Amino acid sequence: MTEPKIALVTGASRGAGAGIARGLGEKGMTVYVTGRTLAPGDAKGWDGTVLPGTVAETAAAVTKAGGQGIAVVCDHSDDEQVAALFAQIEREAERLDILVNNATYIHHQLIEKKPFWEKEIAAANILDVGLRSAYVASWHAARMMVPQGSGLIAFGSSFGASCYMHGPAYGAQKAGIDKFAHDMEHDLRGTGVRTASIWMGPLITERSTIAREVNPEQYEGFIETAENPEFTGHILHALASRPEGAALSGRTLVGAEIARDLGITDRGHERPSYREMLGSPNEPNPAAVY
Repeated sequence: MTEPKIALVTGASRGAGAGIARGLGEKGMTVYVTGRTLAPGDAKGWDGTVLPGTVAETAAAVTKAGGQGIAVVCDHSDDEQVAALFAQIEREAERLDILVNNATYIHHQLIEKKPFWEKEIAAANILDVGLRSAYVASWHAARMMVPQGSGLIAFGSSFGASCYMHGPAYGAQKAGIDKFAHDMEHDLRGTGVRTASIWMGPLITERSTIAREVNPEQYEGFIETAENPEFTGHILHALASRPEGAALSGRTLVGAEIARDLGITDRGHERPSYREMLGSPNEPNPAAVY
């Protein structure tokens, strides 16, 4: 596979998406970043405080990191906006090497210790922007990548696909995108296009900083060894560009573990895997039923 040049990171106004985009920028990539936040103050944290970050700020950070950032305002619940996004990439860049499916609906009650029926039913919107949106973006990406004979379709996942984490809607979304990576690899086999779902550990983001303040007993220990989200960007760049990425296609990978295998560190630090505590990815099943 040739050195990847063009990436798209969805849901990159802040958090994991913004960090992954910066990480790809550090590798010299041109990175299209999407989000809905146009101006600071448009997004709120768990406790109602204003969250920093806009798509324009992320794009500028990608450029400052050594790449080229391109901001595109896009609501990933709107298929027409998503189609226009990919048409823009095809028109301007004429290819796409990495898609990172990160756009996810975050409900304000996500980390509340309540059973699902005591939370607003809107918490299920993660199955729209988070699961369905990843399918739609991957559909468009595959239609660009297959003709060019290369590419990586990646999904930002977590241990919530295995253990109970933030409730059933969140868990179903994570398990669903892991399955996307597995099943899309089957359809893409032989085309040169790879897939991967990455279980990230606790991340240092705007929301996790607030979560630590809201629930210090729950998050304080995790944050001490939390990953910088740029770390995942470096992992995905390696999976897209190295021969090992082809052998790992279709797998759900624990980021901290595969980073050690690939010789990648998080700013010089090895990060722990939470496999023993939180569970393991499903092993791929080679059976195919049509």
